[in-house]
Amino acid sequence: MRGCVSTRSTAGVLVVFGIVCSGFVFAQQPAQGRGRGAGQARPGVTAASLFLKVDWVRPASQTGQVPVVQENIADPNIELKWYGPAAHQLLTTGTPGSDVTPFGVWSGECAGPYVITFKHKSNYVDLTGTAKIRWAVKTSGYHEVRPVVKLADGTLLAGDLTFASVAALATTEFPLGTIRWIKLDPERAVTISSPGGKNNEIWFQNPDLSKVDEVGYVDLMPSSGHGTGGYSQLAQIEVFGKPVPR
Repeated sequence: MRGCVSTRSTAGVLVVFGIVCSGFVFAQQPAQGRGRGAGQARPGVTAASLFLKVDWVRPASQTGQVPVVQENIADPNIELKWYGPAAHQLLTTGTPGSDVTPFGVWSGECAGPYVITFKHKSNYVDLTGTAKIRWAVKTSGYHEVRPVVKLADGTLLAGDLTFASVAALATTEFPLGTIRWIKLDPERAVTISSPGGKNNEIWFQNPDLSKVDEVGYVDLMPSSGHGTGGYSQLAQIEVFGKPVPR
């Protein structure tokens, strides 16, 4: 008799538990769809489109390893900008059309820090949201390269993100939204203090990346000359963002 009573009691508990659970699920269903129509998907994030791409070419006027000039950029809509005296010591390197030793720029003869940037002739670029940079770089020694932006008001900034790839070119892409920035002196290509910093902080506060004039990179170390002692090299750079008419 005890066994029967136990069986009925267990069954009753299961029935009650099932009713409670059903009610809980039923109550939750309207809440899950609240704020969106039936079958409406969550809004997606739109990927940034390609704004500019720098490929290097060798004009007919060049032979061998020579100083980099504007004509080394394949796209006529992109202007090359130099900052710091050593920037004009950049040399070409590699073989045009080669996947093994791609053509690009090399800093082995740069006697100091340098910055080079790329400017679209018709548009600024909005680097907020999902904007990113993809580049192929190579370094030797303790050299590192950092992203650089020039704002619409002329402020030149270097990011706190570093890239080094000893012995081989490495392609990397990175978003810009989480980078902190330090102001650069465009004449000397060195970091400088920013107005308004507290407690000796050097970070540039609230840069407006919605209207960027130029994008490029900086190497803050002098190079060691020919050989593998210390240098940086750029084979390609792509910038993804929204064009803003000038």
